[in-house]
This record gives sequence, C-alpha cells and structure tokens, in this order.
Amino acid sequence: MKLTVSDCLKLGSFDDATVLAGETNLGNTVKTVSVLEASGREEAARFCTENNQLTFTSFSNVRDSELEQCAIIEELAAGGNAGLVVFHEGEIVKKVGSKVISTAERFDFPLIVMDKDRAPKISDAITEVTAKLFYGSGEASENRLIANTVIHLLNFDKYAGFQEAVRGAAVNNDFQVVLLSEEFNPVFVVETQYNITIENVVMHGREKAEISDSAIGTLIDVDGTLTYWWPMMLNGTKYFMLVVDNKDQYSSAEMIRLAEIIELAMGMWKFTPVRDAKTEFINALRRRNIKQAFALKDEAGVDPADIISVFMARGVEKDVERKIMQEFSRYKDLSIIRIIEDNNTYGMILRGKGEEKEKGDSGKNECLELFSRLKEQRTIRIFHVTGLKGLEGAYNGYRLISEAQAFTEAVFPYKRVFTKYDLALVSNCIFIQLRGGYIKKDFTDLLDGFSDIGENKGRQLLDTLETFVLDAGMNSAKTSEFMGIHANTVQYRLKRINDVLGAEISGNRVLPGLTVALALSRLERQSDK
Repeated sequence: MKLTVSDCLKLGSFDDATVLAGETNLGNTVKTVSVLEASGREEAARFCTENNQLTFTSFSNVRDSELEQCAIIEELAAGGNAGLVVFHEGEIVKKVGSKVISTAERFDFPLIVMDKDRAPKISDAITEVTAKLFYGSGEASENRLIANTVIHLLNFDKYAGFQEAVRGAAVNNDFQVVLLSEEFNPVFVVETQYNITIENVVMHGREKAEISDSAIGTLIDVDGTLTYWWPMMLNGTKYFMLVVDNKDQYSSAEMIRLAEIIELAMGMWKFTPVRDAKTEFINALRRRNIKQAFALKDEAGVDPADIISVFMARGVEKDVERKIMQEFSRYKDLSIIRIIEDNNTYGMILRGKGEEKEKGDSGKNECLELFSRLKEQRTIRIFHVTGLKGLEGAYNGYRLISEAQAFTEAVFPYKRVFTKYDLALVSNCIFIQLRGGYIKKDFTDLLDGFSDIGENKGRQLLDTLETFVLDAGMNSAKTSEFMGIHANTVQYRLKRINDVLGAEISGNRVLPGLTVALALSRLERQSDK
C-alpha cells in the first residue's frame, strides 16, 4: 500500500508534530523507516540515503554543529529520502536552527520536529509507521480483497478450471499472478495491465538471485510496481509464485494472505502446472543427454529440422537482449527459446512458422545479423554454432561451446562473437595440447625460427604475426591499429616474418598449420599464468 509523509502525520504519534520545511513534498512516498545518529555528512551518505526512507533523528552526534546538521540534510535529500523527523528538540538540540530549516527548504525536503513535551519515543513512532506500511488500510480492506478473490476462486459452476478462476479474480481485484518454474520460466501468466511487462518483472526476479523462503516472501520494487515472490512446492516440484499489486493499493499482509488463498485454491482445483519442457529440452542438450532431448522435443514444440543455431551469451544486458530478440522474432520470422542460468543465456534459434522459406534459405544470415546486433554491447561475448542439421547438430553445437568457450577468448581476445570455426579451431588445439608428444611438436616447431634471431626481436615479430593472423584477419591496416604502430612498420615486419618462416604467410598450404601453431602458442601462455 502506498504511504506518504502526509499519511504519517495523521498517525497518533505525530499529533503534535510541526512541519518546518518541505510542505509541498509531503506527498513523498514512504516505503521504509530508519534511525540516524550520524556524526556528519559521510556517515549519513553511507548509512541512510535510501529512496523513500523516512528517517528519525535527534541530531545527538552533531548537536552543537548546525553546519553538520545542514550537511546531513543535504545528503538525505540528495539520496532520495522521504523526509526527516527530529525528536527531543530542547533536550538534545536546543532548537532546530534557521540555517537547518533554510537548507531543507532549499531542497524542498520535508523537515518535521516533534513537540518535546508531548512527543512519543522514537520507537513508538517507528512502530506505528511500520504497522501502517505492513497492515495498510486494515482488516476491512483485507477482508474485501480476500472475499472478492474467494468468490471467483471457488466458483466451480462458473469456471472450468483454476486458471480461468484466478484470471477472473485478478481482473476484478486488479492484481496479476505468474507461476514460474525453478528456471524462472513462466508456466502460466495472468496479466491484467501493461504498465510493466511480466517479462521485465521476471528479469528482476532472476537478478535477485535468491527468493526468500520466509513466510512473507520477497518484495521487489520494479519501476514503482510492487511485486511479491514466494517459493512453493507443487507435487514435489519447486516453483515460484509472483503476485503483482497493479496500483500499490494493498498492504504486505493482504498480499501474503492473497498468495496463501491462491495456493490453497490450486489444491482444491487439483491444478497441475504444465512442465517447463523448453527449459528441460535445452538443458538436456547442454548436459549431453541426447536421449532425454529426443523424448522432450515434441512436448517442447521443437521440430529438429527447424533448428538453425545454438548459442551461449555472457555479459548481455537483459533488457537489451530481450528487446533485440523480440524484434528479430517478430520481423525476421525466427523463433528463439532461451534460459538464463548463472548470468549466462543459453538459447536456440529455430525457423519461424510464418512465410514459406525460399529454397536454399537456411536462416543463417538472420542469425548472424542477430548476433551482430547483440555484440553492439561492449561487454557481451557470444559463442554460437550456426548452420545445424537436426538434434544431433544441436547436441554437438552445445558440446563444442561447452568444451572450447573458456579457451576461445584466450586465443581471440579482441573478438566478441565466436563462431563454430573459432570454436572448432580452439577445440582441436586443446586436444593437441593435451595429447602432447610429436603431434604438438609438429606445430610448435613451425615457430622455432623466431627463437633463432634473438629473444626480443623474435618476440616482436611473433607478436606481429599473432595479431595479423588471429586478431586482424590478415589485414595489415587492422594489425597496425591493434598494435599501435605505423602501417609501414607492419609491412616491414611481415616481410621479415616471411624470411624467418621461409614461406609466404598467406599461402594456402602455409596458413592452416601456422594458425594452429599460433593458437597453441597463446594457449600455452594462458596456461602458464
């Protein structure tokens, strides 16, 4: 329930309170309360600058310094506090000074002083405000919400099943309900308004990492919309129930009771959630259980012939990722399914079910365009295998990503999108490195000539060769840019490198072995760190 500073002033403990400043902002929302006895600006900034917090103080630690009192008010106002209530005026602080009041007025920050003779204890005021926050408008309101909800949830004549009944209750009482799998994928959704999308709310829940197992659940404020989360067990399976208070009109106690009633109704309707088959399908492929993937493909609604690409993305901003993927699903006729686990996104791209594809159209170009759009975020790393054949192709794609992704970044430190060609090269280098013996020596010997011309000169030329081949795509201008040296210097070094190797770098028979040798060199240095 929304509570304001003005609402607090109507409580009994504030009967004799005086507003010294900030009257035009008495409508500030109060969501939490705290006591502050800071010794100055720094402590105020560290401990008490939360949005929508009503702060209580006696200025005990700065009783003799109006300057510090002003500094504290500045920090609270800048931090988004709802207001400051001063107790014990005349006992601790002789009088709230004019400079303090003018500072509050300058920020239009509510400053309230309690009458020293009739003021309650700070603990009494906090208890009353907290009770108002938690219990809200009281029993009558709660009874109305619960009664209206029960009328719908238990109307077995009107509704054919639990989902229809809870939708009727949500529409009539202005709340929303989502049941999510343990992987945070919606199992069913009752959406009754669109000021904020359920997908955005779920994203915030994922980022919260852990939902409290306590009876009161977890409250998450999503752009001003209050959402309440509870873990729950249904038929031995863990789920999360999410309830959204559309208009911030109910108290925490009311929402807790609402969630309890909904959970009870699930049992009375004998409601069994649909299994989150898409999550299980992707996880089966990731965990190399292809038999389970075959068993789940129909339930997940996946035709193996439609699978174009599998991918893993790390460091992506979830809002941006969601918007870009929605756009491509809508306009490029792609179907994208994904899960988020340990801050990584694992996904699969399938041909859409829209227009008939032209003959020979594999959908690869659309996938590559999608990954190119995603990589505009500088922090992102995408590992994808695109151009697949059936379920075995998807299985092998995830295997390749799993085996090689951690090492691929060491070989290609400047890249943000890694293809199956990058991953396959690195996977084979890992095999060669682990196997050792003459197979590894055959490749590492290709670079022996650089050690014969002196350590410093040899290292300089080898660094240039690595950058030219592995980072710059055989482009001397890009090599110059990456290394911060003149283009003529790059050309001179490349000529010297050809002399050392006794071969043309770009030769069709030279480049494959040379690329493997250079990748092995980088992997070796990485393993030595």
